[in-house]
Amino acid sequence: MCGIIGVTGTGPAVPRLIDSLKRLEYRGYDSAGVAALVDGRIERRRAKGKIRELEAVLAAEPLESTIGIGHTRWATHGAPTTTNAHPHKAGRVVLVHNGIIENFAELKADLAAEGHVFESQTDTEVVAHLMDRELTKGNDPLVAFKSVLDRLTGAYALAVLIEGEDGLILGARRGSPLVVGWGDGEMYLGSDALAVGPFTQKISYLDEGDFVALNRDGARMFDVSGQPAERPIVT
Repeated sequence: MCGIIGVTGTGPAVPRLIDSLKRLEYRGYDSAGVAALVDGRIERRRAKGKIRELEAVLAAEPLESTIGIGHTRWATHGAPTTTNAHPHKAGRVVLVHNGIIENFAELKADLAAEGHVFESQTDTEVVAHLMDRELTKGNDPLVAFKSVLDRLTGAYALAVLIEGEDGLILGARRGSPLVVGWGDGEMYLGSDALAVGPFTQKISYLDEGDFVALNRDGARMFDVSGQPAERPIVT
């Protein structure tokens, strides 16, 4: 199983991402990575192997940001390499994913025919390209996200950052768990309560098919049909 964490707030994001990824090590992994918006632009740091390898990369090339996403990967599509490690980027979009996109080969072929060039062997990178394509059409991020989700077959939990959308994290789940953590001037997205537990005791569990938009002040949740939804906050 892969592990996912996201944080948007006012304090340093990367130390919290790393702390949470360590709490997700029990899920098993062969690479790790983080992405953040630094001065409005996407920056990634990735490493094959354990989180200590990622920490070494970050020590050499620090990321200072108040928003970011992180991931521990257990290889499915694509070998355990730095190139295949999450987060994956396409244009203005960077994202992490837990699950398997069953129709990724068909989607990838369609995108390649349009001129999209892929860096990795993963199914996840296809989702990033789909999202960037929808944004390029001029769609609002939530409209673009729903359009992408409707095209995916398989299981996923996703966390997404977009250049030009400072403070925003998008998330979605189908067949893979995802929780929202409510903080004071900060919000979290994680694979489970253990990932966000050190930072908040207020957690919402997304229902099957839900998607969500987070900023530092709260969350807007939507059900599988795109209608606004409320999920209980568990303390």
